[in-house]
Amino acid sequence: MVAFAGNSILCRLALQGSSIDATSFTSIRMISGALVLWFIVRASSSKGSEKGSWLSAISLYVYAGAFSLAYLSLPTGTGALLLFGAVQTTMVSHGLWKGERLQYKQTLGLLIAVTGLMYLVWPGVSAPSVGGSILMICAGVAWGIYSLRGRRGGDATTVTAGNFMRTVPFVLLASALFTDQVNLQVSGVTYALLSGTVTSGIGYSIWYAALPQLRSTTAATVQLGVPLLAAVGGGIVLGEPLTLRLAAAAALILGGMALVIFNKKSSLPN
Repeated sequence: MVAFAGNSILCRLALQGSSIDATSFTSIRMISGALVLWFIVRASSSKGSEKGSWLSAISLYVYAGAFSLAYLSLPTGTGALLLFGAVQTTMVSHGLWKGERLQYKQTLGLLIAVTGLMYLVWPGVSAPSVGGSILMICAGVAWGIYSLRGRRGGDATTVTAGNFMRTVPFVLLASALFTDQVNLQVSGVTYALLSGTVTSGIGYSIWYAALPQLRSTTAATVQLGVPLLAAVGGGIVLGEPLTLRLAAAAALILGGMALVIFNKKSSLPN
């Protein structure tokens, strides 16, 4: 979760100062992530049979691309709340469709969390950008699909490396289409490299290793702790204010998450 929050902070750091364009940030992030994972797999004695898939790679790239574009207009904490609210909705919906069941308190918690998400994006003076919100919700749906596919198991690092490698053709195509918008400064490239190698490549390997041990609903809701980390980080690193709307939405979403996760009488199957 710290790695996920770190991605939001690094992306905002890069784009807020206009030290890099969104497409180049995504490209450097994905290619550097693929390279560091390739080196890790090569140096490891692990012989995972699963090498990733094109569907997972497409989901991963849609998430990364929409994520960068959304942060052109969204504050760190708001973007993270939208992202993981969409992730939760996607993963919990899939879990219920597959036969998982929620207890009364868990259902109440889910409704509270969704209410918080709706309040955050409801039109008003302090409402976030509509375009940025839509992009971040799309990123969340794509990440939810990617996470659900990651629950199938396999060697986590090998699977993640394979998925990252498969995003390279999409990265190259996007870079070719938007060459007129390229803006590369040392600071922006540095943030993109850190996002790709540390908070994405290594962070996602850890996440993939944990996913097979988690239920869909638990995996979805635990990620809602990320917005709190991102909002605090955005305030400390970027000086972004903690608005009343964001604080209230965070309280609802995180409170709802707690009801789902900490209900000891869960009837969800393993």
